[in-house]
This record gives sequence, C-alpha cells and structure tokens, in this order.
Amino acid sequence: MDPIEDIKPRKDTTLAMLLAAQRRGWELHYLELSGIWLRDGVALGRAHPIGVREHDTDWFTRGAAEVTRLGDFDAILMRKDPPFDTEYIYSTYILERPERRALVVNRPQGLRDMNEKVYTAWFPQCCAPTLITRDMADMHAFLKEHGRGAVCASPSTAWAAVDLRGMTPATRTRTRSSKR
Repeated sequence: MDPIEDIKPRKDTTLAMLLAAQRRGWELHYLELSGIWLRDGVALGRAHPIGVREHDTDWFTRGAAEVTRLGDFDAILMRKDPPFDTEYIYSTYILERPERRALVVNRPQGLRDMNEKVYTAWFPQCCAPTLITRDMADMHAFLKEHGRGAVCASPSTAWAAVDLRGMTPATRTRTRSSKR
C-alpha cells in the first residue's frame, strides 16, 4: 500500500478494510512496493506487523520489518495509488508468484490489464464524455466541443489532473515543455 503515514484516515478505504480485518481477528502486515522482490523465483518482502485504529492523528502502530515469503500469507491485498509506472508494473509481476499459495486480491494481471484510466472505455454508458489521447489538437477540439465546463486532463502515468479550461496554445507549449 501507499505509505501508511501519509494517508487521510477519515477517507482512506484501505484503512477501513484493515480495521474490518483486524476486528475479525486477522493478523495484519504492511509492505510497500519498494520492499518486495524476487529471489530465485520466490516472492519475498519486508513485512511490518501493524495494528490500526480509528483515530485522526494516531491511526496505526508499525512493528519492525521481517523478511517474509509472500506465499506464506493467507491473503495479500494490493492497494496502491498510481503512478502506474515501472515500479508498479514490476510489483505486479512479483505478486504473481505468491498467487499459487496465497489469495492475491486485486489480481496482478488484472491490475496491469485494466488500467483505471483506460478501463472506463469498456463502460461509456456510465461515464461522462471521455477522450483518451496524447494529441493536444484533439484535446482542444474536445474542449471546444464540450464548452468551458469541467474538462480535466489526467496523465496516464500519474495521479494528477490538469484543468484545460481556457488553455491557450502558449499554455499548451509551457505545459508540454515543463514535463520534459
């Protein structure tokens, strides 16, 4: 999961799941993507035992990390916000290994195949008008088509959005060059 110390406890759904699991008597461990790896085909990780509680400023206690075979867990819940970058993709490959012994929730292949930004294309009837492109002219045409309402651009590799309302060619050039 994302760094637990950085979450917003009142609205974090992963924390809500951890609280529910703990109430049911499950032993909880916390790992970050940077703390998992493969060694000779075995998925391992630095697993911290954690306890969680409903509190705005003191919502968890984290114990010392222990190297653990991920396949020794009963279940692994993959909860990580984007960016959908190489670390994320490689983590899904690593998490495929313990699938043979542990229940991996949010199946690694599914996480790769069904990107949250693109998957909406399978359900256009449930979505606002959507454009997925990297072409700025197409974006401007989309903005013109939908007026100056709420049009939002979100990079496919990040958890961010850019408001396109009123974007001019000069702004477009600055935006494009600032990402290099």
